[in-house]
Amino acid sequence: MIGTGAVASAIGIAGGFTAGRATAAEPTKGAPPSPFALRGTHQPGITTPVQDRLHFAAFDVTTTSRARLISLLKEWTLAAERLMDGGPAGPIGPVEGDYRLPPDDTGEAIGLPPSRLTLTFGFGPGLFVDDEGKDRFGLADRRPEVLTDLPHFPGDQLDQARSRGDLCVQACADDPQVAVHAIRNLARIGFGTVSVRWSQLGFGRTSSTTAGQATPRNLFGFKDGTKNVLAEEAKALDEHVWVQPDDHGGDWLAGGSYLAVRRINMVIETWDRQGLGEQESLIGRTKDSGAPLSGGREHDDPDFAMPGKDGPIVPKDSHVAVVHPDHNDGVRILRRGYNFVDGSTDLGTLDAGLFFLAYVRDPATQFVPMQNSMAKNDAMMEYLKFTGSALFAIPPGPAEGEYIGQPLFG
Repeated sequence: MIGTGAVASAIGIAGGFTAGRATAAEPTKGAPPSPFALRGTHQPGITTPVQDRLHFAAFDVTTTSRARLISLLKEWTLAAERLMDGGPAGPIGPVEGDYRLPPDDTGEAIGLPPSRLTLTFGFGPGLFVDDEGKDRFGLADRRPEVLTDLPHFPGDQLDQARSRGDLCVQACADDPQVAVHAIRNLARIGFGTVSVRWSQLGFGRTSSTTAGQATPRNLFGFKDGTKNVLAEEAKALDEHVWVQPDDHGGDWLAGGSYLAVRRINMVIETWDRQGLGEQESLIGRTKDSGAPLSGGREHDDPDFAMPGKDGPIVPKDSHVAVVHPDHNDGVRILRRGYNFVDGSTDLGTLDAGLFFLAYVRDPATQFVPMQNSMAKNDAMMEYLKFTGSALFAIPPGPAEGEYIGQPLFG
């Protein structure tokens, strides 16, 4: 169950995160953007233009009742529709109800616009079977073969308190208070059915999902996600992101995707002491424009055969070379990562880095091989620590009258 400690923790996190929200909520010229729709072929928050802020939460299901789990998914679906439209989480609202009862919305988003809020829901392996292999809700035979816990990759230093989860909710918005409000209220609705296992706040997107968005920078100061799959690439999305009807699990997951989550701490202080040339060699791109070291502009393909002083001018162990589709059987992924800074460690260094979110059609053939290659061959690994890990199946968008994931339970 979500006890008072979990709720207080969420409120405390929200307070620290929203201290700088005034600029995010400042009005812009012209009409405000239209809210996104929850319902459709695919869930929002995947190919949607990446927003500026993130609140991601993973939940453990604490009930043993299949009916109660379905009831929660129905409640979450209705609440998500209201929240994404700029309304309250509940049908009554934060100040309109009986004064003797708790309001059905916590109220911190009163007066705020929708801020392009998207809510994306996912199912973890533990929803289907527990750690002993027990079928929890009569869903074991519907679990896709590839929906298992991600392997322990070389170099992982995972904190289990920041890993896994039975359910997940990804809230993205341009105002951090709107994103925090959404997760807080979904957690409140889930009291007695789910408990928050872990959560992550993010700022400053580190990838683009549409052609009109400029490539952002990560906390190393480099442009990130240049070769990301974009919303305009319909064929690439079908090949690399959307689960197809003939895929395993496609009977209920077709039109959905898989989400690989990795919390990556960056060793900021050590990185900052490296020379510019060394930093660029480790990445394989220039820090200024993001162009490959072989020349051209940011989006030009690197020339991995171009000779340099001590080997290829784009080093074989550079990040660009290791993860490039040419060196991974043509595999591409759709990224929606965010920077994070969670204060300081007990050693006085920043607890900061990249909260990596990757949507793929098949994690076993796309994400796992790429992550293994990176762990074994990427020179940048010296400056990274992987501290959290999870995998979720992201069902398709609900049709009119359906709840999130309804085909799975049908």
